[in-house]
Amino acid sequence: MDDAAPVETTTPVPLSQAELDVLTDKLIEQLKTVFDPEIPVDIYELGLIYKVDVSDDKDVVIDMTLTAPGCPVAGEMPGWVEDAVRELPEIRSCKVELVFEPPWDPSRMSDEAKLQLNMF
Repeated sequence: MDDAAPVETTTPVPLSQAELDVLTDKLIEQLKTVFDPEIPVDIYELGLIYKVDVSDDKDVVIDMTLTAPGCPVAGEMPGWVEDAVRELPEIRSCKVELVFEPPWDPSRMSDEAKLQLNMF
């Protein structure tokens, strides 16, 4: 007794390079709205974002780290990043993974962040 309808699977249309470029710019803009509460610089410029993967279905997976493993907002910051990314209507889902390899160090900061923190 096999009355189940066949399951149709739809293959996502691959994102064009232009679509990916626009989406990347939007993702960076959203990541720059999240700040480390102890440092007046956004997490993108601090170099805390290690990797952003976007699937053709517009699912986003982000690997990020913290300035220190004992950061008091370690449990909250990944959620802040997910919330910021999910504000983009074209994003289907977002998952943030906290990683500690390689360890973060100040050399990962952008020149803009170093300037803001007087680290030149």
